[in-house]
Amino acid sequence: MPAAKTAVKSVLNESKQIERAAMLIEMGARMQVLESETTLSYERLIRLYKEISGKSPSKGQLPFSTDWFLTWQENIHSSLFLNIYEYLSKGVELDSAEQLTKAYRLYSEQIQAAELDVLLSFTRAWRLVKFVDAQMLTRTQCSVCKGQFVTEPYENARHYQCGLCNPPARAGKSKAAGSLMLH
Repeated sequence: MPAAKTAVKSVLNESKQIERAAMLIEMGARMQVLESETTLSYERLIRLYKEISGKSPSKGQLPFSTDWFLTWQENIHSSLFLNIYEYLSKGVELDSAEQLTKAYRLYSEQIQAAELDVLLSFTRAWRLVKFVDAQMLTRTQCSVCKGQFVTEPYENARHYQCGLCNPPARAGKSKAAGSLMLH
């Protein structure tokens, strides 16, 4: 009798893992994210990915540089996402994948409501969380607006000014639709 109960649990667990993988695929997660956030085999994930997206997953390594998160517009988007992510961690008991997907949905909704382009992909958002967990990136409070922004861990917090309070010379000059504009 106990063997049957174990089999039921593993089928239920597998069902939950497939549901989680499907949700992550729909949000644009790459294979490395799926492998990290589920217990499904690589072959099963490939089949599921093809079934849901209608194409093979992208090949190649994920970017492993923190630099992308520190450039002007990307930093603002990354900071918005990370603040939402951190806020959710304080309010509701969620596992890491649920917290990530909820935070990413809220980030996307806010960006779209502001009629901006979503710059932070789901996979980059996942990578950002991993960088913060590894203490390769952190949040630092702006000395002017008091907002929390993604920075390198050794940033001098006393004099730190965010890209909104102290934008670079060419920031906000783009005429491209969906870009941040400074007036």
